[in-house]
Amino acid sequence: MKTAVVLFTRDLRVHDNPALAAACANAEQVVPLFVLDPDLTRLSPNRTRFLHESLADLRAALRDRGGDLVIRIGDPVAEAIELARSTGAEGIGMAADVSQYARRREERMRKECERHRIALRLFPGLTVVDPGALRPGGGGDSYRVFSPYHRVWRAARWREEVAAPATVTLPPGIALGHLPAIPKGESPDAAPGGETEARRRFATWLRHIGPYPELHNDLPGDGTSRLSPYLRFGCLSPLELTRAAISHEAEEYARQLCWRDFYYQVALTFPQLSTRPLRPRADTEWRVDRDALQHWQDGTTGVPVVDAGMRQMRAEGWMHNRARLITAAFLTKHLGVDWRPGVQWFFRWLLDGDVPNNSGNWQWVAGTGNDTRPYRKFNPIRQAQRFDPEGVYVRRYVPELKGIEGGAVHQPWRLPEKVRRGLDYPGPLESHRDEAVWLRP
Repeated sequence: MKTAVVLFTRDLRVHDNPALAAACANAEQVVPLFVLDPDLTRLSPNRTRFLHESLADLRAALRDRGGDLVIRIGDPVAEAIELARSTGAEGIGMAADVSQYARRREERMRKECERHRIALRLFPGLTVVDPGALRPGGGGDSYRVFSPYHRVWRAARWREEVAAPATVTLPPGIALGHLPAIPKGESPDAAPGGETEARRRFATWLRHIGPYPELHNDLPGDGTSRLSPYLRFGCLSPLELTRAAISHEAEEYARQLCWRDFYYQVALTFPQLSTRPLRPRADTEWRVDRDALQHWQDGTTGVPVVDAGMRQMRAEGWMHNRARLITAAFLTKHLGVDWRPGVQWFFRWLLDGDVPNNSGNWQWVAGTGNDTRPYRKFNPIRQAQRFDPEGVYVRRYVPELKGIEGGAVHQPWRLPEKVRRGLDYPGPLESHRDEAVWLRP
């Protein structure tokens, strides 16, 4: 093949990128392309900033190899077809994805490639195991329970990693297009995007991965990798990360990466994961309480650990995994508010927000998804006392409570009245002020 187009989507890297590697191995000339879809860039200022930084880093990596990144704005299908036709490309390669948007894009791309007699090839790379590769025995299109999926996933034969191409040869005369300006985003302390930063953090994480099983739930210690945004944008290969974790005997961390794959195979067979419950009978009659929802969004519920998590998300575009569970459970199981506004609020702020994991985990917590114990109810005070016993995490993100020592910070309503009057911090929401489950741990 003389010329091939590689349409980057959520695989913004040169290391272990099967679509890019195959194009460079089989075509004399390769046109790396990214199309900015205006419909997507409006969804989250945080992710838009991260995306633009990642594109700048990808362009630099391709230039180091003699190529470049072509930037277009508009409909990805139309722009890819136009570029393929103008360069005489015989094929287009891209990573397969599972969201409704991605699958519509792939179907339109397939039809347009057939119409213009251009070969289309979809590649793996967004997960460790392809979402459609593992099917439960006895029928069924996907695993609904994690444990059997994990066993099969761990025993499966994984694809081989592919090296970054040494050279990328771009056809002459292509208008490259300008990289978009990098916006501020909404979270001042959000992580920077790009494969270079991803690999730096990856190397650092491997040096500290040992205590992960003991520390990953520790709220103040934050013993997590914080690599999820880089996985979400494909700045880091999930296969490479998982293999590295296993080689470091960090099976518990690899198990968390399996959860990511699990929700991708759920989303493949249930694309309405963000809007419809997996367990319809568990989708209870939710309360309509806009005031409670607003307080939850603003981090002013009066429950310190909940407010700390929500404020961390606003400040960093990221939230500790244990805090995500606590805050989501508080909205759905304690305030009784529908999980779907929670999905959308997280999706707006989180750098790692995507359909499979954001929506899948929300449904798990709400009891409408893949949890085998859908009626469990997490007590936020007990959770705080267990995973933030001295209140360090809470004081980090709720400065109004910095003057309260130790674990007393988790229940400010129990402080002496004189102390309470001096706090610029709300009491528990009126609608749940008397709820014994979390007021009396």
